[in-house]
Amino acid sequence: MSESLRLVKKYPNRRLYDTKTSAYITLSDVKALVLSLENFKVVDAKTGEDLTRSILLQIIIEEETAGVPLFTTELLAQMIRFYGHAMEGMLGKYLETNIKAFTEFQKKLREQSHTLYGENNSQMQSDMWSQFMNFQGPAMQTMMATYMDQSKKMVHKMQGQLKSQTLNIFSGIQLPGFATEEAIKPNKTD
Repeated sequence: MSESLRLVKKYPNRRLYDTKTSAYITLSDVKALVLSLENFKVVDAKTGEDLTRSILLQIIIEEETAGVPLFTTELLAQMIRFYGHAMEGMLGKYLETNIKAFTEFQKKLREQSHTLYGENNSQMQSDMWSQFMNFQGPAMQTMMATYMDQSKKMVHKMQGQLKSQTLNIFSGIQLPGFATEEAIKPNKTD
């Protein structure tokens, strides 16, 4: 394990122990690690199982219930519908790529703010950034809903293409339960 990786152990009593500080921490402290871009891993103290994802999901649940939710009910329902679906891995990659693009946009906006207002004007930059981010809550919800809609359309299109390609490959072979392309085509009457 890399020394730069901060290890947090989760004990059966649900307490989290930070091995770097030798102290028990809360989910709020783990959230602070995320916000400070700290590289960490949460493991079960007894089994060594990686619990990082489940802890991050707990933080998301707390954030969603505490303030203005980032995810709409429809968006969450759409995400649930992708579990067990053939394209679920693709959706995760799609969302990850777009979140990275949004993060890059944020970074560039911050850099432009530094260029315009200088390094010494951090309070003004902080206020402007807060105002911008307050506006982004609803905009992010809309953007995520749009991504989900685009993902859904993309998945349906890819499913159609895969079905068509499969039918073309096996067009000469009669498979039980599968109609050939000719059987699918509508009958033409003269």
